[in-house]
Amino acid sequence: MPTYEFICLDCGKKFEQFFSYSNYGNKPAICVFCGSQNNKRKLSKVRVKRKGGDLSALSDPALLDQIDDNPKLLGKMMRELGSDMESELPSEFDEVVDRLESGQSPDEITNSLSDSNVNTDDGAVG
Repeated sequence: MPTYEFICLDCGKKFEQFFSYSNYGNKPAICVFCGSQNNKRKLSKVRVKRKGGDLSALSDPALLDQIDDNPKLLGKMMRELGSDMESELPSEFDEVVDRLESGQSPDEITNSLSDSNVNTDDGAVG
């Protein structure tokens, strides 16, 4: 079961919640501190080692802290990661990265892909 990070918009505290892929988005995240359902998904930080050196977006901790609220920076990081992939990426990858780089939030993208009956159960978006 994947762990997702959230920030409570009522009490301001960060917390983690476990959801199965099928429950994510269908079941509300509940703040473990105040019980609120008024929460925002926080993107988890990851460490990536790549052949070509550090990712520009990940090499500066100040930039990394901005990724949660900066879809354009997230899109740039994903584009850099995608260019390093040796295998073919799904066709949706470029669409998602383009939308991030234009400033659309991961939540907006996930919702529109779900509305279009695109399978997002693999956790690739969001």
